[in-house]
Amino acid sequence: MKSTGEISGRIVTPRGIIDGTVSFKDGHIVAVSGNPAADNGLASTGLTLVPGFIDLHNHGGLGGAFPTGTVEQARRAAQFHRSQGATILLASLVSAPPEELIKQVEVLKELCAEGLLFGIHLEGPFINACRCGAQNPDFIYPGNPEDFGQIIGAAAGWIKSITIAPETPNLVALLELCVQHGIIVSFGHTDADFETTTHAISQATALGLKVTATHLFNAMPPLHHRAPGAAGAMLAAARNGEAFVELVADGVHLSDGTVDFARSERAFFVSDAIEAAGMPDGNYILGVLEVEVQGGVARLKNGGAIAGGTSTIAQQFRRHVARGMTLCDATQLSSTTASRVLGLRQHAIEVNAPLNIVALDSQGQVAAVYVKEI
Repeated sequence: MKSTGEISGRIVTPRGIIDGTVSFKDGHIVAVSGNPAADNGLASTGLTLVPGFIDLHNHGGLGGAFPTGTVEQARRAAQFHRSQGATILLASLVSAPPEELIKQVEVLKELCAEGLLFGIHLEGPFINACRCGAQNPDFIYPGNPEDFGQIIGAAAGWIKSITIAPETPNLVALLELCVQHGIIVSFGHTDADFETTTHAISQATALGLKVTATHLFNAMPPLHHRAPGAAGAMLAAARNGEAFVELVADGVHLSDGTVDFARSERAFFVSDAIEAAGMPDGNYILGVLEVEVQGGVARLKNGGAIAGGTSTIAQQFRRHVARGMTLCDATQLSSTTASRVLGLRQHAIEVNAPLNIVALDSQGQVAAVYVKEI
């Protein structure tokens, strides 16, 4: 990719939509010029330019699996999602014995150091086996600060997020490790009620932690008007500015109506993609469990639970813009809010920001990705 040049089209900026040109030099944006334009969907001709997509929950793609793959397999997965516009990506693991998690974070930290991955997300093992979803319940166990500390040490600073059940033992000790190492705590895979989840969120925020919900509504009790459960607690916390919530907005994990219901300035899209993303229907693996993909929907062969996703953030962006969502709202959900979760100061198409742009054609397909190389 050229480090100096310019690109024109309909541009989503922090101050609204313009038709214009972005100029960049040495990997930074040096000028953004143009005239105001309507926020009425993708450009009918030419390109639409949006900030690079951010995916904070991703298990792989194009046949490469972050939980079990080699460096080269993980690199293939990361490069696939980069080609589809996810310029900032966390590699998600699943519950496994601590020695296996240590082994895999040592694999992935090489790609983190290269700048291909932004970091690592541990989805377990300190979750609730009764809400295991597509994770092996044999590898799920109560919160163990010693094990967590060893995994953190092996990752050499690249653990950015961990999914924990609010009801797991030793929660405060786990949260304190998150504070020490700058790790986001994401509550999920839980059977906790509203009160337990709310208390856990309060404990985390009192320590100054960033809090998210792991794939809201999935792997937690259904929302009920007399028992709002973990999902209700996370939505209430988001409304109060105490948490952010992940939405797998692919039409499989959540209906489009549920996405509309849960949308806010503190919600963001994630793919929950597995190695089947970008691949045809067939048989795949998530962790150690066999997965079958039919019609683009991944389910465990044994039991039929949804087993991660096959979409990309770009596909979710395209899906919801096609439904009538504005470009600004779709950008917030696919990029801007997640950048706040990560604490990124300049993840936007504006002067002085690092070059980080996805160009979409009139059908919403990724035409080009412009990103400052590390």
